[in-house]
Amino acid sequence: MFRCAFLILFLALGNELRLSHGTEVSVNNTENKLCLYANLMVNFSVAYEVGVNKSETVILVLPENVTTEGSACENTTSTLKLSFGDGHSWTVDFTKKNKTYQVDTIVFSYNLNDSSVFPNSTSKETKSVTVKSIITNVSVDTYYSCKSADVRTVESVIQTLYDVALQAFVINGSKSDTDTICSADMTSTTVAPTTTVSTTAAPTSTPTLPTPTTGKYSIATDVNSTACLMATFGLQIGYKHGDKEETINLVPNMTEVGGACRANSSDLMLTSDTITIMFTFSNDGKKFQLHALNVTVIPATGAPVVAVNTNMSIWAAAVGSSYMCNKEQTLNVTDTLTLYTFELRVQPFEVNKGEFATAHECSLDDTSILIPIIVGAALAGLILIVVIAYVIGRRKTYVGYQTL
Repeated sequence: MFRCAFLILFLALGNELRLSHGTEVSVNNTENKLCLYANLMVNFSVAYEVGVNKSETVILVLPENVTTEGSACENTTSTLKLSFGDGHSWTVDFTKKNKTYQVDTIVFSYNLNDSSVFPNSTSKETKSVTVKSIITNVSVDTYYSCKSADVRTVESVIQTLYDVALQAFVINGSKSDTDTICSADMTSTTVAPTTTVSTTAAPTSTPTLPTPTTGKYSIATDVNSTACLMATFGLQIGYKHGDKEETINLVPNMTEVGGACRANSSDLMLTSDTITIMFTFSNDGKKFQLHALNVTVIPATGAPVVAVNTNMSIWAAAVGSSYMCNKEQTLNVTDTLTLYTFELRVQPFEVNKGEFATAHECSLDDTSILIPIIVGAALAGLILIVVIAYVIGRRKTYVGYQTL
């Protein structure tokens, strides 16, 4: 997996994003004929320093409005450069050989001096990350098509690229109607089942699907290290797809695990053919919490469903402990997508010897709070019985002393 970042001024619009529009651009050659075309969607998670051993994570989306200055088309090489915001850019380099072309590298540059995107950043420099692309062997005079999400990680950045239509070396100035489909879109045997669900997001109303299998996930800083982040849970996602409401289960044995551990923020990225989800945890030195969720679902038909929420404060527990909730939990990420977790336990910081620490249990699991409720109810019932008996006794006594 690789990390690459993309920034967007959607951050000024709020912490909850629902993405539905791609970035579409056309580049003309010196003869003013179309030579490069792109219509795609990209979102990113970027971690940056805001103090000594302290970092923040922002989730960003490539905007619809970009400029293509710096893009170029040659006989065997082409460059697509998309610039936006205050000094940010995303550059894709193509090469052609014989009857095929490919993407060689993708370079993302982001300006940490842009306080509207990176508030309180201690660095004011412009950083760049470079990745090797998987877009290869695209037939000349066809466009590359891939609706499936491709998640890559480099350093402190995660890029999710999806719903892509991309053509370089356009012939005769006309975009091709023929596509070269990515291998992920041609895989049909691993697509998880979907079904209609109730519109009421109640803890016991959703599973028309089987309860999801509990997966065990962990992140280590390198192959020789023990885990720095651990999580176990079953995960079901409910989402709106057009006029329908559907659910899908995350299948652990079909899921790749990625992420990163830092001093005061950690990421867990889970990727399957149909689901990409990133959990971002933060801590203030005393307590940790789930701070942000970035979810992409690839339906069997239609556009991907993307939901982002960077203003969450759930799954909280003391740093050095774990958070546990065995019963089903409902997490409303946006008004179009909901997560349901089962047999959950997470510890994103200070994991020792690859084992969970003492757990802070959620209120759904904590039966100790029932004891005072039961005792209080019993006392209230006893008092009510005494009051009723007293009233009945008084009425009988009053009747017995009536004047004849």
